[in-house]
Amino acid sequence: MPAAAAPALKPLKQPPAAERVYQHVKQAVLERRYEGGTLLTEGELAADVGVSRTPVREALLKLEVEGLLKLYPKKGALVLPVSAQEIADVVETRLLVEEHAVRKAVPAPPQLIARLEELLEQQREQAAAGDYAGAAQSDRCFHAEIVRSGGNEILSKLYDQLRDRQLRMGIAVMHSHPDRTAKTLAEHAEILQALRAGEADAAVAVIHRHIGWFHTLARGEAR
Repeated sequence: MPAAAAPALKPLKQPPAAERVYQHVKQAVLERRYEGGTLLTEGELAADVGVSRTPVREALLKLEVEGLLKLYPKKGALVLPVSAQEIADVVETRLLVEEHAVRKAVPAPPQLIARLEELLEQQREQAAAGDYAGAAQSDRCFHAEIVRSGGNEILSKLYDQLRDRQLRMGIAVMHSHPDRTAKTLAEHAEILQALRAGEADAAVAVIHRHIGWFHTLARGEAR
């Protein structure tokens, strides 16, 4: 008897057009391929993603709600720069959450230490390769792991809401202050060492110095 024909593979279903535009624009904004002050037009985005203008409008409205764009009828969408006030608000929220989380993480379980070691090494490699977007993502994950380790789902969700703003700021800082990358890596190593040693006060002190540096950035005093 002839062998049975192999079942045909179903083609992968693409996300809806509006979702494709949303992801395309959002990723480009977060990675600074569309920098603050860039004016995006519906026609250009429709051509880039290969869709009609209707899903482009839907995606841009969603991104405006998230605070990444400002829509101007018949002109396009302006990519909003990261403002000093936004940085200050994020820093204040991060300090409240992370100082609490790092105290709760002591004594740190072995799996947390191992994960932080992995993320720190990954960030070192990305920074050395000039992959600022990847390094900023690893930076965010490093801090998020500490917050999640406390087991407080409400705090974890609050922290995750800052994810996009943190990522965008982190990439912007690495581009404008490349010397800061080495300091960031050194401070992550200090946080990790304090957690290994079970020294909550030392970990909090480094967290405060590490995150508080953004306050000087917000005031235009960063060095």
